[in-house]
Amino acid sequence: MGVRNYLVEGVSGSGKTTLCDELQRRGHHAIHGDRVLAYQGDPETGEPTDTAAHENHLWDVEAVKALTADQSYPMTFFCGGSRNFARFIELFDGVFVLEVDADTLERRLTARPEDEPGGRPEEQDAILELHRTKEDIPRTGVVIDATRPVARVADEILRQIGAPEQHSPVRR
Repeated sequence: MGVRNYLVEGVSGSGKTTLCDELQRRGHHAIHGDRVLAYQGDPETGEPTDTAAHENHLWDVEAVKALTADQSYPMTFFCGGSRNFARFIELFDGVFVLEVDADTLERRLTARPEDEPGGRPEEQDAILELHRTKEDIPRTGVVIDATRPVARVADEILRQIGAPEQHSPVRR
């Protein structure tokens, strides 16, 4: 496994992408999982599929394994949502779950353009239901209040893991 690897999860609209940007801005190695690792696949077999649905939003397990094994960085944050996280969650030193209240989530989702994930009303309804049920969210993660400004969310996660403050990219 890499030096230290952390998974940051949460429902769509909880702030994972914004947090990833903030961690990168501060010089931490942070991966946009939904951009770099995600694909549409069969939840049972992992085989790619043309079906674009919530349950088909998977991460490439072999790519996650390779990235967590990379010891070039003191720590890596994997930010995003994956329906197959159970297949690789044991690779992480810690898991954080970004949590927001339903009103904040609804406000964030309705501000999204319709051509972005979670931007269409039917997607928003499904996301709000997932928020209510906590389905497809790691149950063992440390819950982080993501209604606060992103800088404070990042500060809290970094405090939880005892990470030093960084402001420029640092490699080991």
